[in-house]
Amino acid sequence: MSIAAVTLAELRAIDLFDDLDDAALEDFLRVARVRIYEPGEVVAEQGEEVPGVVLHLEGTMATFLVDQGGTERVGRSHAPTWALAIAVMTGGELGVRMEAESACRVALIEPEEFRRLAYAHPPVNQRIMRQVAPVMTRITEIEQHRERLAALGTMAAGLAHELNNPAAAARRAAAQMADALDVVGSTLRRFVESGIEREEAAQLVALHQEALDAAKKRTALDALDAADAEDELVDQLEALGVPEPWWLAEPLAAAGIDQDWIARVHALAGPATDAALAWLAATLTARGLADELEESTRRMSDLVGAVKSYAYVDRGGLVEVDLHEGLETTLVVLGHKLKHTSIDVVRDYDRTLPKLTIRGSELNQVWTNLLDNAIDALGEGGTITIATRREGDAAVVEISDDGPGIPPDIRERIFDSFFTTKDVGYGTGLGLATARRVVVDGHDGALTVDSQPGRTTFQVQLPITQR
Repeated sequence: MSIAAVTLAELRAIDLFDDLDDAALEDFLRVARVRIYEPGEVVAEQGEEVPGVVLHLEGTMATFLVDQGGTERVGRSHAPTWALAIAVMTGGELGVRMEAESACRVALIEPEEFRRLAYAHPPVNQRIMRQVAPVMTRITEIEQHRERLAALGTMAAGLAHELNNPAAAARRAAAQMADALDVVGSTLRRFVESGIEREEAAQLVALHQEALDAAKKRTALDALDAADAEDELVDQLEALGVPEPWWLAEPLAAAGIDQDWIARVHALAGPATDAALAWLAATLTARGLADELEESTRRMSDLVGAVKSYAYVDRGGLVEVDLHEGLETTLVVLGHKLKHTSIDVVRDYDRTLPKLTIRGSELNQVWTNLLDNAIDALGEGGTITIATRREGDAAVVEISDDGPGIPPDIRERIFDSFFTTKDVGYGTGLGLATARRVVVDGHDGALTVDSQPGRTTFQVQLPITQR
């Protein structure tokens, strides 16, 4: 099947050539080669050399970002239009993939030919250059959005892990609490069935309370001696005919119950001795479970509070805060990364620093980027030092690590957009660029770095009085 050649009228419909007369446009027409792309066919591949400028005559194309084998559509173009001219004029590899969504007819001009003609016809070159800033802004926004989503996903996974531990402990404690309450509830029935009189029951209640009061005074060191007493209690309980004595001996020994106390209970309870002892063991267990439930829910509440504080939920964009609050909540949010390392965090805070009026959630993103980079630099072990102080009219925050340092040949580039030393798929090179933008543009501050082997320090300076 023959392919229709491109016409002057078709090129005239493309706005890239709006400022050219027909004679100038004829120069581009002579070097344009028509191609047909079927739906799904790749027109240009990300990371490869640009094939040339695409003059899109018919059909629809889609633009994708490719990352770790996955693709994300970031744009769509409809004929008549042009594409890849910026990449051809600026050089380098293509940052996106272009695919035909429908059957597409294009005119392709090879890079060298197009550059020659664009320089020969300045209106074309000028129109291309005017599009560089909007395109780069769009790409930056997309990459920042992807990085924020990736960071959010990592953070959410870490927080879910942190919340799962106390939640699982709370569920386990609640289930065991139900069993303990069943034992406590059945004790009264056993006493009645055993014929225990009111006076004896009152004395058993007094002994029960005596044991509980003594257990409250027990310390962790006292519990170390419980193992020896446990064996003696098992022998005594077996002699009294108490079923499953090992089940009762452990909580009773941990509470400091001795053989004399058990003998007194047996003298009052008689055949219901096992019920009286199970009553105490269940009460002691329930008390411990209640403490465990309280600790678990407190940990969950603390994590939720840290996340709310980190994002300044229910507070306006501009907030008056203590810088140390943001640093501490960021450490909590990053706790999942520190948990399985030997990294020590040293705090050297100047608590006399006044509160600052800042964009809180933005500044917390700065602390996140700096601390996350420090953790990655140290790997499995090392020390991160967070220091704050006042210098004149500025509050200074320094985040240091004793890792390998930043090589001199890349130190000047670390704040550049899209520059990263991390492996493909683990960083877009926008973390430090975003941090500098937030500090410098958003808060009239300064962000600098000083690095040598064994010591890297990022310093943030923020004016105490914001404009």
